[in-house]
Amino acid sequence: MAGLLIRGGRIVDPVAGIDARGDLRVSDGLVIELGAQLEPRDDERIIDASNAIVAPGFIDMHVHLREPGYPEKETIATGTEAAVRGGFTAVACMPNTNPALDAAETLGDLQERVARDARCRVYPIAAMTLERKGLQPCDYPALARAGAVGFSDDGDTVRDARVMFEAAMLALETDGVFISHCEDPSFASASGAPAIAEDLAAARDLLIAIATRKRWHIAHCSTARVIELIAWARERGARVTCEATPHHLILTSDVAADLGPASRVNPPLRTQADCAALRRAVFDGTLDALATDHAPHTAREKSGEDAPAAPGFSGLEIAVGAYALALEGLPLARFIELLSCNPAQILGVAGGTLRAGAPADVTIFAEREWIVDPSRFASKGKTTPFSGRRLPRRVVATVVAGEIRYLAPELAA
Repeated sequence: MAGLLIRGGRIVDPVAGIDARGDLRVSDGLVIELGAQLEPRDDERIIDASNAIVAPGFIDMHVHLREPGYPEKETIATGTEAAVRGGFTAVACMPNTNPALDAAETLGDLQERVARDARCRVYPIAAMTLERKGLQPCDYPALARAGAVGFSDDGDTVRDARVMFEAAMLALETDGVFISHCEDPSFASASGAPAIAEDLAAARDLLIAIATRKRWHIAHCSTARVIELIAWARERGARVTCEATPHHLILTSDVAADLGPASRVNPPLRTQADCAALRRAVFDGTLDALATDHAPHTAREKSGEDAPAAPGFSGLEIAVGAYALALEGLPLARFIELLSCNPAQILGVAGGTLRAGAPADVTIFAEREWIVDPSRFASKGKTTPFSGRRLPRRVVATVVAGEIRYLAPELAA
Protein backbone atom coordinates (compact mmCIF):
# COMPACT_ATOMS: atom_id res chain seq x y z
CA MET A 1 0.00 0.00 0.00
CA ALA A 2 1.43 3.37 -1.03
CA GLY A 3 2.01 5.92 1.70
CA LEU A 4 0.03 9.12 2.12
CA LEU A 5 1.12 12.53 3.41
CA ILE A 6 -1.56 15.01 4.50
CA ARG A 7 0.15 18.38 4.53
CA GLY A 8 -0.48 21.71 6.20
CA GLY A 9 -3.83 21.04 7.83
CA ARG A 10 -5.11 22.10 11.21
CA ILE A 11 -4.84 18.76 13.04
CA VAL A 12 -7.42 18.46 15.82
CA ASP A 13 -7.33 15.34 17.99
CA PRO A 14 -9.03 15.77 21.39
CA VAL A 15 -7.81 12.36 22.64
CA ALA A 16 -4.17 13.26 22.02
CA GLY A 17 -4.66 16.89 23.05
CA ILE A 18 -3.57 18.20 19.64
CA ASP A 19 -4.82 21.35 17.95
CA ALA A 20 -2.04 22.63 15.70
CA ARG A 21 -1.16 23.07 12.08
CA GLY A 22 1.06 20.32 10.74
CA ASP A 23 1.50 17.23 8.60
CA LEU A 24 0.23 13.69 9.03
CA ARG A 25 1.92 10.64 7.50
CA VAL A 26 0.21 7.25 7.13
CA SER A 27 1.52 3.95 5.83
CA ASP A 28 0.31 0.34 5.80
CA GLY A 29 -3.06 1.42 7.13
CA LEU A 30 -1.70 3.17 10.23
CA VAL A 31 -0.78 6.66 11.35
CA ILE A 32 3.00 6.65 11.63
CA GLU A 33 4.05 10.28 12.09
CA LEU A 34 2.79 13.75 12.92
CA GLY A 35 5.01 16.79 12.60
CA ALA A 36 5.74 20.12 10.99
CA GLN A 37 6.92 20.28 7.37
CA LEU A 38 7.54 16.56 6.96
CA GLU A 39 9.58 15.72 3.89
CA PRO A 40 7.61 13.81 1.23
CA ARG A 41 8.79 10.35 0.31
CA ASP A 42 9.05 9.12 -3.25
CA ASP A 43 6.15 6.66 -2.98
CA GLU A 44 3.77 8.96 -1.12
CA ARG A 45 0.61 10.55 -2.42
CA ILE A 46 0.09 14.07 -1.07
CA ILE A 47 -3.15 15.77 0.03
CA ASP A 48 -2.92 19.53 0.45
CA ALA A 49 -4.99 20.26 3.58
CA SER A 50 -3.69 23.79 4.10
CA ASN A 51 -7.18 25.28 4.18
CA ALA A 52 -8.84 22.45 6.07
CA ILE A 53 -9.19 20.64 9.40
CA VAL A 54 -7.70 17.15 9.76
CA ALA A 55 -9.56 14.97 12.27
CA PRO A 56 -9.75 11.36 13.42
CA GLY A 57 -12.18 9.53 11.15
CA PHE A 58 -15.83 10.25 11.86
CA ILE A 59 -17.99 7.32 12.99
CA ASP A 60 -21.76 7.33 12.49
CA MET A 61 -23.15 4.97 15.09
CA HIS A 62 -26.72 4.90 13.74
CA VAL A 63 -27.15 4.01 10.06
CA HIS A 64 -29.60 1.86 8.10
CA LEU A 65 -27.83 0.15 5.20
CA ARG A 66 -30.97 -1.91 4.40
CA GLU A 67 -29.08 -5.11 3.59
CA PRO A 68 -30.12 -7.84 3.70
CA GLY A 69 -33.66 -7.50 2.42
CA TYR A 70 -34.28 -4.03 1.02
CA PRO A 71 -31.82 -3.33 -1.81
CA GLU A 72 -34.32 -1.00 -3.50
CA LYS A 73 -33.82 1.42 -0.56
CA GLU A 74 -30.05 1.07 -0.08
CA THR A 75 -27.18 -1.40 -0.35
CA ILE A 76 -23.94 -1.72 1.53
CA ALA A 77 -22.18 -0.38 -1.58
CA THR A 78 -24.36 2.72 -1.99
CA GLY A 79 -24.72 3.41 1.72
CA THR A 80 -21.01 3.25 2.46
CA GLU A 81 -20.23 5.36 -0.62
CA ALA A 82 -22.62 7.93 0.84
CA ALA A 83 -20.78 7.56 4.14
CA VAL A 84 -17.32 8.36 2.77
CA ARG A 85 -18.69 11.30 0.78
CA GLY A 86 -20.10 12.54 4.07
CA GLY A 87 -16.76 12.15 5.85
CA PHE A 88 -17.50 8.93 7.72
CA THR A 89 -14.76 6.33 7.87
CA ALA A 90 -17.02 3.91 9.75
CA VAL A 91 -20.72 3.31 10.33
CA ALA A 92 -22.69 1.08 12.68
CA CYS A 93 -25.55 -0.59 10.81
CA MET A 94 -28.91 -1.22 12.46
CA PRO A 95 -30.60 -4.64 12.51
CA ASN A 96 -34.08 -3.90 11.13
CA THR A 97 -33.29 -5.83 7.97
CA ASN A 98 -34.91 -8.92 6.45
CA PRO A 99 -33.95 -11.21 8.05
CA ALA A 100 -33.17 -9.26 11.18
CA LEU A 101 -29.58 -9.40 12.43
CA ASP A 102 -30.51 -11.77 15.24
CA ALA A 103 -28.30 -14.81 14.54
CA ALA A 104 -24.61 -15.48 14.01
CA GLU A 105 -25.32 -16.91 10.55
CA THR A 106 -27.06 -13.72 9.43
CA LEU A 107 -24.18 -11.63 10.76
CA GLY A 108 -21.76 -13.89 8.88
CA ASP A 109 -23.64 -13.21 5.65
CA LEU A 110 -23.56 -9.48 6.39
CA GLN A 111 -19.82 -9.57 7.02
CA GLU A 112 -19.26 -11.27 3.67
CA ARG A 113 -21.25 -8.52 1.93
CA VAL A 114 -19.26 -5.88 3.80
CA ALA A 115 -15.93 -7.44 2.84
CA ARG A 116 -17.01 -7.45 -0.79
CA ASP A 117 -18.85 -4.14 -1.17
CA ALA A 118 -18.15 -1.67 1.64
CA ARG A 119 -16.27 1.58 1.09
CA CYS A 120 -15.76 2.19 4.82
CA ARG A 121 -15.70 0.16 8.00
CA VAL A 122 -19.06 -1.32 9.00
CA TYR A 123 -19.85 -2.35 12.57
CA PRO A 124 -23.00 -4.47 13.00
CA ILE A 125 -25.57 -3.68 15.66
CA ALA A 126 -27.38 -6.97 16.27
CA ALA A 127 -31.01 -7.34 17.30
CA MET A 128 -31.95 -7.20 20.97
CA THR A 129 -34.74 -9.79 20.63
CA LEU A 130 -35.38 -12.63 18.18
CA GLU A 131 -36.80 -11.28 14.90
CA ARG A 132 -37.04 -7.93 16.72
CA LYS A 133 -40.45 -9.04 18.03
CA GLY A 134 -39.72 -8.08 21.64
CA LEU A 135 -40.57 -11.52 23.01
CA GLN A 136 -37.33 -13.45 23.50
CA PRO A 137 -33.76 -12.20 24.06
CA CYS A 138 -31.10 -13.11 21.52
CA ASP A 139 -27.94 -15.10 22.18
CA TYR A 140 -25.73 -12.10 22.90
CA PRO A 141 -22.39 -13.91 23.35
CA ALA A 142 -22.85 -15.68 20.00
CA LEU A 143 -23.72 -12.41 18.29
CA ALA A 144 -20.72 -10.69 19.87
CA ARG A 145 -18.44 -13.45 18.65
CA ALA A 146 -19.91 -12.94 15.16
CA GLY A 147 -18.92 -9.26 15.24
CA ALA A 148 -21.81 -7.37 16.84
CA VAL A 149 -20.68 -4.29 18.76
CA GLY A 150 -24.10 -3.50 20.23
CA PHE A 151 -27.71 -4.65 20.44
CA SER A 152 -30.93 -2.87 19.48
CA ASP A 153 -34.44 -3.45 18.17
CA ASP A 154 -34.17 -0.04 16.52
CA GLY A 155 -37.32 0.88 14.64
CA ASP A 156 -39.32 -0.68 17.47
CA THR A 157 -39.35 -0.54 21.26
CA VAL A 158 -39.41 -3.75 23.28
CA ARG A 159 -42.95 -3.61 24.71
CA ASP A 160 -42.49 -5.91 27.70
CA ALA A 161 -40.44 -4.43 30.54
CA ARG A 162 -39.77 -7.90 31.95
CA VAL A 163 -38.26 -9.04 28.65
CA MET A 164 -36.10 -5.92 28.55
CA PHE A 165 -34.90 -6.48 32.11
CA GLU A 166 -34.09 -10.14 31.45
CA ALA A 167 -32.30 -9.21 28.22
CA ALA A 168 -30.13 -6.69 30.03
CA MET A 169 -29.19 -9.22 32.70
CA LEU A 170 -28.32 -11.85 30.08
CA ALA A 171 -26.19 -9.33 28.18
CA LEU A 172 -24.07 -8.31 31.15
CA GLU A 173 -21.42 -10.85 30.16
CA THR A 174 -20.90 -9.08 26.81
CA ASP A 175 -19.38 -5.66 26.28
CA GLY A 176 -21.79 -4.57 23.54
CA VAL A 177 -23.94 -1.58 24.43
CA PHE A 178 -27.76 -1.77 24.48
CA ILE A 179 -29.25 0.88 22.18
CA SER A 180 -32.84 1.95 22.83
CA HIS A 181 -35.36 3.22 20.31
CA CYS A 182 -37.65 5.01 22.76
CA GLU A 183 -41.24 5.12 21.59
CA ASP A 184 -44.12 3.64 23.58
CA PRO A 185 -46.00 1.86 20.76
CA SER A 186 -49.41 2.46 22.34
CA PHE A 187 -49.11 6.09 21.22
CA ALA A 188 -48.31 5.27 17.59
CA SER A 189 -50.24 7.15 14.90
CA ALA A 190 -49.91 8.07 11.24
CA SER A 191 -48.61 11.50 12.25
CA GLY A 192 -45.96 10.08 14.55
CA ALA A 193 -45.84 9.49 18.29
CA PRO A 194 -46.05 12.49 20.66
CA ALA A 195 -43.24 13.48 22.99
CA ILE A 196 -44.76 11.59 25.93
CA ALA A 197 -44.30 8.31 24.03
CA GLU A 198 -40.55 8.90 23.88
CA ASP A 199 -40.31 10.15 27.44
CA LEU A 200 -42.16 7.15 28.92
CA ALA A 201 -40.08 4.57 27.02
CA ALA A 202 -36.83 6.33 27.90
CA ALA A 203 -37.77 6.52 31.58
CA ARG A 204 -38.47 2.78 31.69
CA ASP A 205 -35.22 1.80 29.97
CA LEU A 206 -33.20 4.17 32.13
CA LEU A 207 -34.65 2.59 35.28
CA ILE A 208 -33.66 -0.83 33.93
CA ALA A 209 -30.19 0.51 33.15
CA ILE A 210 -29.87 1.69 36.77
CA ALA A 211 -31.10 -1.65 38.13
CA THR A 212 -28.93 -3.89 35.93
CA ARG A 213 -25.84 -1.71 35.45
CA LYS A 214 -25.85 -2.71 31.78
CA ARG A 215 -24.15 -0.18 29.51
CA TRP A 216 -26.94 1.68 27.69
CA HIS A 217 -27.35 4.21 24.88
CA ILE A 218 -30.44 6.26 24.05
CA ALA A 219 -30.80 6.72 20.30
CA HIS A 220 -32.05 9.81 18.44
CA CYS A 221 -33.11 11.88 21.46
CA SER A 222 -35.69 14.45 20.45
CA THR A 223 -37.30 15.87 23.62
CA ALA A 224 -36.13 18.15 26.40
CA ARG A 225 -37.56 15.73 28.97
CA VAL A 226 -35.44 12.83 27.71
CA ILE A 227 -32.31 14.90 28.25
CA GLU A 228 -33.46 15.64 31.80
CA LEU A 229 -34.16 11.95 32.42
CA ILE A 230 -30.70 10.94 31.18
CA ALA A 231 -29.03 13.42 33.55
CA TRP A 232 -31.24 12.10 36.39
CA ALA A 233 -30.32 8.48 35.61
CA ARG A 234 -26.59 9.24 35.51
CA GLU A 235 -26.80 10.76 38.98
CA ARG A 236 -28.18 7.39 40.13
CA GLY A 237 -25.47 5.27 38.59
CA ALA A 238 -26.76 4.53 35.09
CA ARG A 239 -24.00 3.83 32.58
CA VAL A 240 -25.88 5.68 29.87
CA THR A 241 -24.88 7.68 26.80
CA CYS A 242 -27.05 9.37 24.19
CA GLU A 243 -27.11 10.81 20.67
CA ALA A 244 -28.96 13.38 18.57
CA THR A 245 -29.49 13.74 14.84
CA PRO A 246 -28.96 16.77 12.59
CA HIS A 247 -32.70 17.16 12.00
CA HIS A 248 -33.71 17.06 15.66
CA LEU A 249 -31.12 19.72 16.51
CA ILE A 250 -32.55 22.37 14.22
CA LEU A 251 -35.79 21.41 12.41
CA THR A 252 -39.16 21.78 14.12
CA SER A 253 -42.69 20.50 13.67
CA ASP A 254 -43.53 23.82 12.00
CA VAL A 255 -41.01 23.00 9.28
CA ALA A 256 -42.53 19.54 8.99
CA ALA A 257 -45.89 21.07 8.15
CA ASP A 258 -44.29 22.99 5.28
CA LEU A 259 -42.20 20.11 3.93
CA GLY A 260 -44.90 17.45 4.06
CA PRO A 261 -44.05 13.75 3.59
CA ALA A 262 -40.34 14.46 3.03
CA SER A 263 -39.97 15.39 6.70
CA ARG A 264 -41.71 12.37 8.24
CA VAL A 265 -39.34 10.68 10.68
CA ASN A 266 -39.34 8.67 13.91
CA PRO A 267 -39.18 10.25 16.38
CA PRO A 268 -41.03 13.19 14.78
CA LEU A 269 -39.63 16.67 14.59
CA ARG A 270 -40.45 18.43 17.84
CA THR A 271 -40.81 21.99 19.16
CA GLN A 272 -38.34 24.84 19.12
CA ALA A 273 -37.92 24.35 22.88
CA ASP A 274 -36.93 20.71 22.34
CA CYS A 275 -34.39 21.68 19.66
CA ALA A 276 -32.93 24.29 21.99
CA ALA A 277 -32.65 21.75 24.82
CA LEU A 278 -30.77 19.32 22.57
CA ARG A 279 -28.38 22.04 21.47
CA ARG A 280 -27.72 23.01 25.09
CA ALA A 281 -27.01 19.36 25.84
CA VAL A 282 -24.38 19.36 23.10
CA PHE A 283 -22.65 22.41 24.51
CA ASP A 284 -22.84 21.40 28.19
CA GLY A 285 -21.61 17.83 27.66
CA THR A 286 -24.84 15.97 28.47
CA LEU A 287 -25.11 14.67 24.90
CA ASP A 288 -22.38 12.23 23.93
CA ALA A 289 -22.59 11.69 20.17
CA LEU A 290 -24.02 12.97 16.93
CA ALA A 291 -25.55 10.32 14.67
CA THR A 292 -27.56 10.67 11.47
CA ASP A 293 -30.12 7.83 11.71
CA HIS A 294 -29.57 7.61 7.94
CA ALA A 295 -32.79 5.89 6.81
CA PRO A 296 -33.17 5.89 3.01
CA HIS A 297 -36.41 4.98 1.25
CA THR A 298 -37.57 4.90 -2.36
CA ALA A 299 -39.13 8.05 -3.79
CA ARG A 300 -42.53 6.36 -3.91
CA GLU A 301 -42.34 5.31 -0.27
CA LYS A 302 -41.55 8.90 0.74
CA SER A 303 -44.22 10.42 -1.49
CA GLY A 304 -47.16 9.22 0.58
CA GLU A 305 -49.04 8.27 -2.59
CA ASP A 306 -49.96 4.71 -1.60
CA ALA A 307 -49.79 4.94 2.20
CA PRO A 308 -48.45 7.28 4.89
CA ALA A 309 -44.95 8.35 3.91
CA ALA A 310 -42.23 6.04 5.23
CA PRO A 311 -40.45 7.55 8.26
CA GLY A 312 -36.84 8.58 7.76
CA PHE A 313 -34.56 10.04 5.11
CA SER A 314 -30.93 10.13 4.01
CA GLY A 315 -28.50 11.85 6.34
CA LEU A 316 -24.92 10.74 5.74
CA GLU A 317 -24.02 13.20 3.00
CA ILE A 318 -25.39 16.32 4.71
CA ALA A 319 -24.44 15.59 8.30
CA VAL A 320 -21.20 17.53 8.77
CA GLY A 321 -22.68 20.67 7.26
CA ALA A 322 -26.03 20.31 9.03
CA TYR A 323 -24.38 19.86 12.42
CA ALA A 324 -22.32 22.99 11.84
CA LEU A 325 -25.47 24.91 10.86
CA ALA A 326 -27.29 23.78 14.00
CA LEU A 327 -24.37 24.20 16.40
CA GLU A 328 -22.88 27.58 15.54
CA GLY A 329 -20.00 28.42 17.85
CA LEU A 330 -19.32 24.85 18.97
CA PRO A 331 -15.56 24.43 19.52
CA LEU A 332 -13.92 22.18 16.94
CA ALA A 333 -12.56 19.83 19.60
CA ARG A 334 -16.08 19.23 20.92
CA PHE A 335 -17.43 18.76 17.37
CA ILE A 336 -14.81 16.08 16.73
CA GLU A 337 -15.44 14.40 20.10
CA LEU A 338 -19.10 14.01 19.20
CA LEU A 339 -18.42 12.62 15.72
CA SER A 340 -15.30 10.54 16.27
CA CYS A 341 -13.80 10.06 19.74
CA ASN A 342 -17.01 9.40 21.66
CA PRO A 343 -18.68 7.07 19.12
CA ALA A 344 -15.49 4.97 19.04
CA GLN A 345 -15.53 4.74 22.83
CA ILE A 346 -19.27 3.96 23.09
CA LEU A 347 -19.05 1.21 20.48
CA GLY A 348 -15.73 -0.10 21.76
CA VAL A 349 -14.08 0.07 18.34
CA ALA A 350 -10.68 1.26 17.13
CA GLY A 351 -10.32 4.86 16.03
CA GLY A 352 -11.17 8.24 17.47
CA THR A 353 -7.55 9.41 17.52
CA LEU A 354 -4.63 10.20 15.20
CA ARG A 355 -1.90 9.07 17.58
CA ALA A 356 0.95 7.15 15.98
CA GLY A 357 -0.06 3.53 15.65
CA ALA A 358 -3.79 4.29 15.35
CA PRO A 359 -5.78 3.18 12.30
CA ALA A 360 -5.25 5.61 9.43
CA ASP A 361 -8.90 6.69 9.37
CA VAL A 362 -8.97 10.43 8.68
CA THR A 363 -11.69 12.97 7.95
CA ILE A 364 -10.69 16.27 6.33
CA PHE A 365 -13.27 19.06 6.25
CA ALA A 366 -13.34 22.78 5.65
CA GLU A 367 -15.36 25.86 6.53
CA ARG A 368 -16.78 26.04 3.04
CA GLU A 369 -20.39 26.74 2.05
CA TRP A 370 -22.33 24.44 -0.23
CA ILE A 371 -25.94 23.87 -1.23
CA VAL A 372 -27.61 20.49 -0.70
CA ASP A 373 -28.70 18.84 -3.96
CA PRO A 374 -30.16 15.37 -3.18
CA SER A 375 -30.12 14.39 -6.86
CA ARG A 376 -26.33 14.11 -6.50
CA PHE A 377 -26.41 11.82 -3.48
CA ALA A 378 -24.59 8.51 -3.71
CA SER A 379 -27.30 7.08 -1.47
CA LYS A 380 -30.30 5.54 -3.20
CA GLY A 381 -32.46 7.64 -0.90
CA LYS A 382 -32.77 11.09 -2.46
CA THR A 383 -34.97 12.64 0.23
CA THR A 384 -33.75 15.07 2.88
CA PRO A 385 -35.46 17.98 4.65
CA PHE A 386 -32.21 19.89 4.09
CA SER A 387 -32.70 19.96 0.31
CA GLY A 388 -31.74 23.37 -1.06
CA ARG A 389 -30.22 24.48 2.25
CA ARG A 390 -26.92 26.33 2.31
CA LEU A 391 -24.63 24.58 4.78
CA PRO A 392 -21.44 26.17 6.17
CA ARG A 393 -19.09 23.17 6.42
CA ARG A 394 -18.20 20.39 3.99
CA VAL A 395 -16.04 17.32 3.75
CA VAL A 396 -13.10 17.49 1.35
CA ALA A 397 -11.48 14.07 1.85
CA THR A 398 -12.06 10.77 3.61
CA VAL A 399 -9.26 8.27 4.25
CA VAL A 400 -10.03 4.71 5.42
CA ALA A 401 -7.17 2.45 6.53
CA GLY A 402 -4.74 4.71 4.69
CA GLU A 403 -6.68 4.67 1.40
CA ILE A 404 -8.36 7.73 -0.06
CA ARG A 405 -12.03 6.79 -0.38
CA TYR A 406 -13.32 10.27 -1.17
CA LEU A 407 -11.62 13.37 -2.50
CA ALA A 408 -13.48 16.56 -3.34
CA PRO A 409 -13.34 17.42 -7.05
CA GLU A 410 -11.16 20.49 -6.48
CA LEU A 411 -8.51 18.36 -4.73
CA ALA A 412 -8.75 15.50 -7.20
CA ALA A 413 -8.10 17.78 -10.16
